Amino acid sequence: MAQRKPNPSQSPPRLPPLNALRAFETAARHLSFVMAARELHVTPAAISHQVKGLEEFLGQRLFRRLKRGLELTRAGQVLLPRLSDGFSRLGGAIEELRSLGQEGLLSVSAAPSFATRWLAPRLHRFVGAHPHLDVRIHASTGLIDPGGDESIPGDAAIGSLVEDADIAVRFGTGDYPGFRVDKLLSVEVTPMCSPRLLQAGPALRQPADLGEHVLIHDNVRNDDGRPLWDAWFEAAGLSGIDTSRGLHFNHALLALEAAADGMGVTMGMSALGGSDLASGRLVAPLALSLPLRFAYWIVSEPGAAGRADVVAFRDWLLAEATRAAAPGPRGS
Repeated sequence: MAQRKPNPSQSPPRLPPLNALRAFETAARHLSFVMAARELHVTPAAISHQVKGLEEFLGQRLFRRLKRGLELTRAGQVLLPRLSDGFSRLGGAIEELRSLGQEGLLSVSAAPSFATRWLAPRLHRFVGAHPHLDVRIHASTGLIDPGGDESIPGDAAIGSLVEDADIAVRFGTGDYPGFRVDKLLSVEVTPMCSPRLLQAGPALRQPADLGEHVLIHDNVRNDDGRPLWDAWFEAAGLSGIDTSRGLHFNHALLALEAAADGMGVTMGMSALGGSDLASGRLVAPLALSLPLRFAYWIVSEPGAAGRADVVAFRDWLLAEATRAAAPGPRGS
């Protein structure tokens, strides 16, 4: 049979909204509106609304909504593989288009505190080993999970996990469906201050001595949502200390700087204060550290995760984390 040639005078077929197609494809893969909502960073109600609109557009039901979950109808079974293939081809075309004229350009997104205190002091080693790459760092507070920093509104904090970057370092839970995720650094906190503060007094040899010092706060919270000072004092077996007093900052970087300037004692992350501890600008006078559930994670889109430059940067980050954790001068 001879193939029918397209008639240029005919209008292209009217297609349903792209958001509705994406909502159906994601829900059909998971057989769950809840899981689809997590992947697309919307509410389950929004997914249900989009799917219902698509069913009305097509004039056919795509799901059977059962008590135990979702089940694809025959129409849904026919549509899913073709739609998945279409999205895959579309994503590949977009990635290819984005790479045009961008050979040798690697875009990295990270939270400002991490970019300043951990990434920037080490970056010369990666650049020296990969001189052909043009590395661009984008510092963004959008790379923080809700609950990790209360100064970031929940919806705004999620955004795009990699914010149009090739690879990102994100502070949060690591639960990011649909993305390549590698754990970079565990996080623990401990009291930190300037050595000048210890010389000037009062003494700071045991947790109870903190009652005589100014406490410096940032907006990072413990796993259960409490301020870090509250959680640390509980771990130290102390009660009755007013942890609301002192200086309050909306960013960990500001709290570390205030402590280094001798203004008080902050509950600092070893991942951010490590270089200051190594140089003697800060000291950690008390042995007790409090581990957090939040950590630093390497996050990348599936389409970019296998690129040679992204793989090289991911491997370098993991090697630097191992290097930083090693004992002795090298670890410092």
